[in-house]
Amino acid sequence: PNPTLPRETMFAILMIVLNGMVGTVLAVGGLRYVQQQYNLQGALAYLAVITPLAFIALVVPTFTESTSGPTLQTQQAIVFGTMTALLYGAFLTIQTTRHRTFFLQPKLARKSKIQSKTEERRSAGAEGQVSPETGMLKPHHHGPVYSGAVHAVLLLATLLPVVLLSKPLAALLDHGIAQLSLPNALGGVVIAMLILSPEWTAALQSAMRDQLQRAVNLSLGSALSTIGLTVPVMLAISVLTGTPLNLGLNAVDIVLLSVTLFVCHITFSGAPTNILLGFVHLVLFGTYLLLIFKP
Repeated sequence: PNPTLPRETMFAILMIVLNGMVGTVLAVGGLRYVQQQYNLQGALAYLAVITPLAFIALVVPTFTESTSGPTLQTQQAIVFGTMTALLYGAFLTIQTTRHRTFFLQPKLARKSKIQSKTEERRSAGAEGQVSPETGMLKPHHHGPVYSGAVHAVLLLATLLPVVLLSKPLAALLDHGIAQLSLPNALGGVVIAMLILSPEWTAALQSAMRDQLQRAVNLSLGSALSTIGLTVPVMLAISVLTGTPLNLGLNAVDIVLLSVTLFVCHITFSGAPTNILLGFVHLVLFGTYLLLIFKP
């Protein structure tokens, strides 16, 4: 197995998401609406978790002294993998329970906080859901509701083709890259682009509908889930099989990652986004692509 493939894929996904996806979303949204609003608390929550996890996974191994090369010792791998999984789990718990409004479009978040039972009745009445005879709410008929087991089966059914095709695709990519004498990192970029294409399309559609927070959730959520899921799994496999992983980035990539995260914090600092911020991210994305072919 290629010991650098997890590193290359994770770094490629971070660069594609934080620069390519965010850049196109902000540029398209800014071109159509001039400025767009988002939920500052949600964006900062994503970045607060992405930043340390990215540095722990991709930067710290470069400077550890317990092993030679950009790798981790067994104890380091166990602790880092566990901490990453726990932090990602804590984020998901907070996102889906205590602070769900952080990840809603600002207007929807405010409405969710101030909405009362009277407003619910009033809105239901406007939709014909209040009985004129009793003044009580009529039962609302939703679409079919499926159980968690059904969703789990559907999830596995959609993931199975990806898993089955991943190994042949990786072999095909490696062969093509070797035959054409292309950089090895290009394989990670191609795989990352295929993985992210649905989220990228959905994020662009959200920006076109002036739903920037949804685009932020899709883009930053993709970056966070990549680290939060990949790092613990790959480190666990590495420890159990004794296969070393080269996770640490080189100096140029560390600089590019640091600048990208710094610019992300500036972009999502509270002010409405605009087309200029999108161009800044796209310039960083172009720099990343150039450095793949001309390091």
